[in-house]
This record gives sequence, structure tokens and C-alpha cells, in this order.
Amino acid sequence: MAELFLQPAREPLCWVTHQGRELLLVEHPRCQAVFSRQGGQLLHFQPRGERPWLWCASHWQPHGPIRGGVPICWPWFGRHPSESGWPSHGWARLSDWQLLHSEVHEQGISLRWQLELCDWQVTLEAELGAGMSLTLSTRHQDSQPCQLSHALHAYWRVSEVSDVALRGLEGAQGYDLLTRSDCQQHGELRIEDGCHRVFRRGGLLHLQDPGWQRRLSIDTTGGANSVIWHPGSRPLTDVGWNEALGFLCVEAASCGADSLSLQSGEVGVLQLQARLA
Repeated sequence: MAELFLQPAREPLCWVTHQGRELLLVEHPRCQAVFSRQGGQLLHFQPRGERPWLWCASHWQPHGPIRGGVPICWPWFGRHPSESGWPSHGWARLSDWQLLHSEVHEQGISLRWQLELCDWQVTLEAELGAGMSLTLSTRHQDSQPCQLSHALHAYWRVSEVSDVALRGLEGAQGYDLLTRSDCQQHGELRIEDGCHRVFRRGGLLHLQDPGWQRRLSIDTTGGANSVIWHPGSRPLTDVGWNEALGFLCVEAASCGADSLSLQSGEVGVLQLQARLA
């Protein structure tokens, strides 16, 4: 998405339209970023002097979610537990969010997005500079308790998915959604032909990319789960095979058995952070 910045110098925040979506361009001495109003979704993040950290599909479907960046899965993760016709991963990534606040400071830019839906209010706070930090906060305002599952579904850009290694999940227990069986991670995680595992551990993970001589530290401690996904040889809509080799999803989540039970007025929080190691 770097081509969006190939224009004369602009204000730190600038709204543009691209592929039918309303986008917010973020320009700061420390970083560049792009958000979509649809989904409140961070699509691009690049500290100065570095390669982009996030992958995003080059072509988007005319309607529906944008594949790439950090989609917000909310207020459920995966399929809805009872409503088969409702969208996978919830309403947040299909809805227009409101930008409530922005602040430019020496270290970077702070943004706050909000979505209100029925008896829910959810905000996304982004701190972008030399690193990135995303905090998703959900306030439940109904009188009855509810179940909440959510994820910050980050697509990390890599040189070649088969060459990278993810460290920090050694010994972690989880569930493999491809084999539909329990799993345990032994040693570093590498992608052979697809992966979709929900580990019952949040923590500091290290994405080692020898092709780019880069090591990203990704902190999923803000959720109960770390979710690792790549489609392998299975095709993705509007994404070519070669393009799909350029990402690995490492997500912070609280889902499945680790979903949250919120009482009226309670707040559920999820956080994802990243920095160069």
C-alpha cells in the first residue's frame, strides 16, 4: 500500500478513497500507516527505514471484509455458535467505525476508534511509532450477562512463509482446527502445508525471518489465546498463491473455551503489541 503515499507532502492524517473504501493515511516522521473506516482496520504499518510489518491483499472484493492488516474479529471468533447465517468472525470488520480522537506527538500517533452495536460499545486504541500497540475494549451495557469472543487477527508480512520460524510457543497446549484434535507445540513452529491452531497461551512470540534478516517480537499476552493461521495450499478468494506466501497470521484472541463472560457494565480487553527485537 506504499503507493498511497506517493503524493506531495500532506497533513499527518488524510482521508482518501481506494478500491471503494474510505481510508485514513497516517504520515509521521517515525512511521506510516493506513486504516480503513470499514472495520476500524489497520491495513498497513511501516516504521521509517523498515519494510512493512503487515501484509494486505492487493485486490479487495467489492463487498465484504478486507483481507489483510489487522481485522477485528468481534463479538465472536469464527462461526457464530448458533446462527449459521451470520458472518464469520462477527460484525466489526463489516461495519463503519467512527474516529473519535487523534493525537500527533513526538513518539508517534495515537488514534481511538469506536463502534456501537445494540447493547455493545467497542473501542480500538492504536499507538503507532517505532512499534505498534492495539487495544480493543468492549463494554457490555445490557442488563443480562453475555459471552464475548474476539481476536486481533494480524497478517504479518514475511519474505516467504515456509522459511520463517515462530518461537515462544514451545510446550503450549492447544487445538488444531485442521485436524480437529488437541495439539501441543514441540520446538519452534514452522509452516509446511497450512496451519490453524488455537493455543491456550498468550505471550511474547518471536517471528524470525532470515530472508529479510528481521525478528519481530509479537506480544499476545493481552488475550488468553495465540492463534496461528496460514491457508497452505488451500486457495483464498482473490489472492494468488504467490501472494499468499507473503504472510503469516499471529493473532491475540480470547475464544472457544477461553471466551469472556461479561456482566452488565463490565469491560473485556484484548491487546496486541509488536516491536523489532
